[in-house]
Amino acid sequence: MKVLAIDTSNEVLGVSLADDHVVLAEYMTNLKKNHSVRVMPAVQEVMVACGIKPAELDKIVVAKGPGSYTGIRIGVTIAKTMAWSLQIPLAGVSSLKLLAASGRYFDGYISPLFDARRGRIYTGLYRYENGILQTAVEDCNISSAEWGTRLSALGAPVLLIGQHVALHQAVLAEKLGDKMTVADWTLHNPRPGELARLGMDEPGAEIHTFVPNYIRLVEAEAKWLEKHKRESH
Repeated sequence: MKVLAIDTSNEVLGVSLADDHVVLAEYMTNLKKNHSVRVMPAVQEVMVACGIKPAELDKIVVAKGPGSYTGIRIGVTIAKTMAWSLQIPLAGVSSLKLLAASGRYFDGYISPLFDARRGRIYTGLYRYENGILQTAVEDCNISSAEWGTRLSALGAPVLLIGQHVALHQAVLAEKLGDKMTVADWTLHNPRPGELARLGMDEPGAEIHTFVPNYIRLVEAEAKWLEKHKRESH
């Protein structure tokens, strides 16, 4: 099975091509540049390098969020368009689960996180059981202080992973103490090869109704709703 995986949900732009259980190519950058103008050239570069034509693809996998509203929308739109035009299955994978996948050798819980601003984070809780990444707590948007309290109640080792960990490390360390481990800096970027692996066995989604997982309203929508809520009183 030839799988093309696309991740534009955060700062990292990732594209990979896998054939069965072999990662043929990975393209990854961690730059604050516009994904919209870079992702299709990256897809083309990977496909050409591997000598694989679009018609030979069997599945498209996309990181569906949470993360950057614009970034998620770019990747999901491209993935849906390709899957529809090629008439092949589309699978979505949580961007947090993708990040957690890099913690496979940690003996304990894995808490991937992205900064959600104003002291809040996008996070979830995962754990490897018999080599399979399982979800312990569904992805959520929560204050880092509250998340630290919830993790502390587990009384178990927790691995924090993600390039935004440093922004919330002090708050979480205060709650977790020696139960907290921060992943090595080389693990903080989600790997597109892992995305292909996670999505390979996922069931295909209904392309037309497939939507990203933003978790919260984008800021513009939230402000609009708050404004109109006040005006209605």
